[in-house]
Amino acid sequence: MLRLSSLCSCRKKEMKNNDICLLLGATGVGKTLLVKRLQRLNLHMSGELGEPPSTLPTVGTNLTDLTLKKKKKVTVRELGGCMGPIWPSYFEECSSVIFMVDSGNIAQVSSSCIQLLTVLSAELLHTVSVLILFNKSDMPCPMSLVEMKSLIRMEEIIASAPQPITVLEVSAHSGQGLKEVLDWLESITIK
Repeated sequence: MLRLSSLCSCRKKEMKNNDICLLLGATGVGKTLLVKRLQRLNLHMSGELGEPPSTLPTVGTNLTDLTLKKKKKVTVRELGGCMGPIWPSYFEECSSVIFMVDSGNIAQVSSSCIQLLTVLSAELLHTVSVLILFNKSDMPCPMSLVEMKSLIRMEEIIASAPQPITVLEVSAHSGQGLKEVLDWLESITIK
């Protein structure tokens, strides 16, 4: 008879063979849509994404496996925005982080900045690569992305953070910038 502890240790070994990328951000920034669109783009490299699928807010965690160009597998672990207080319990097993900001929601930018600074200051994440995505770049917004980055002092955050940080503008809805996200995942897993 297989015991639960055996199952857990088997799953841990299996996950150690994969790179795990944490996908973090406040509720409603588009994490679930991003994962679904990346998965579709990954399966159909033609670039044809079709209509965006419907999504619901994630309560808990979603795991999505992506097989990259060099047959390297990455597991994207999306953590619901409401789980912010327990995100650190997932830091130990991850090899990279994607942090999403809703660039169409000015009211949420300051709280997203605080969450981002908390993530970047976590000692367990000092050596992992971080991708900051400003999502919903296709939406009308009263503040330009340049102004928003200046407001949260993005250049200073990047300069003072111990980990390598990449910043991209994307639209999970339209698909703009998603190939660059896959390219980033590819570049950090080839080590």
